[in-house]
Amino acid sequence: MTICRKSFLIALAVAPALTLSSVNAEDALTTVYSTKDLSGWKVPDNNIWWKVEDGILKVRSGPDKKGSILWSEKEFTDFTVEAEFKFISGTIDSGIHIRNMDQIQIGISGSLKRDMTASPYIPGKGYPVEAEGVAELLKQDDWNQMRVEVSGKEYVCYLNGKKVMSYTSDTAIAKGPIGLQLHAGKDMSIDFRNIKVVEKAK
Repeated sequence: MTICRKSFLIALAVAPALTLSSVNAEDALTTVYSTKDLSGWKVPDNNIWWKVEDGILKVRSGPDKKGSILWSEKEFTDFTVEAEFKFISGTIDSGIHIRNMDQIQIGISGSLKRDMTASPYIPGKGYPVEAEGVAELLKQDDWNQMRVEVSGKEYVCYLNGKKVMSYTSDTAIAKGPIGLQLHAGKDMSIDFRNIKVVEKAK
């Protein structure tokens, strides 16, 4: 881990070998999650959807396509979250929940029936803006990296190193968990790895 003065990059990680970059001095150490199991997550009852295998968080729909959200035990205020994801099979409808209900989409929107990766889904508003240039950046058969910077009500999203979306949510709440979504009604498989979170100092 690289230390930049008194600041640390923390990881919400599911990769066996995790390389962490340095961050600004105002960033603070939070929780480091297990690379071998689901420690640090609120695992749903009768879990059949989420497992860590060979350092990869594997997400699989169940036979009844019930859907599930894997929430972090920790709650966050202003932060940056990064994750690598890979489409495995089926119709992918997933995403990263930001402090509870607001979400950054990964895959096909159930309502719009097209790929809305990196766009914000806001309950009651749908997709108020659409990420730009995603079709050229998104890899269907390889790992993709998503980075979401959350500051107050503003969400900024990068896909594979390029800024693709900025949105100010007037319904954003001040603090809440991060969640990974497995949408109900879908037969789908998606993998995550190198999930990292840097929280800004209060």
